[in-house]
Amino acid sequence: MAALGLALNPVQAPVTHPAEFQELYQRYSDIVYRTALRVTGNASDAEDVLQTVFLRVLNSQLLVQPAWSPDRYFRRAATNASIDVIRRRAVHAGAPLEEGLPHAAHGSSPLLKERLRRALASLPERDAELFVLCYLEGLSYDELAGLFGMERGTVGSRLHRLRALLQKQLEK
Repeated sequence: MAALGLALNPVQAPVTHPAEFQELYQRYSDIVYRTALRVTGNASDAEDVLQTVFLRVLNSQLLVQPAWSPDRYFRRAATNASIDVIRRRAVHAGAPLEEGLPHAAHGSSPLLKERLRRALASLPERDAELFVLCYLEGLSYDELAGLFGMERGTVGSRLHRLRALLQKQLEK
């Protein structure tokens, strides 16, 4: 199954064979966890994302497709689940960020990272995913163009616009 790639297909039966699931988990859990840790900045949240992604895999219908890259699938799934975690965290935050961290200096690295996470959470999901896959996961413009079905130049201009927007939000 994992030799060629994965794609979702509602006609197939779910991955229920323990050996298939175990193989997927062993091969891709590190990718999912590392991606989630980079995006969320929190080991506990990264573990939650890891569990969420593989529960979704277990409950979804998978079919081998030669054109699909499992690495990309799991990076993208981890990115989306991580952004969901950040959004939930931002919605459930009781106090503004500055009040929640009274002893942190305004420009400190952990504070800046948390502010960036919250700014990412405010973006439309597709834009946040594009930003994370480029700047945190290191995908090239060409890879992103193929993944998102857009021209390379469009990827570049969208990322430029997103950087400017995030910069403006971080300066507030």
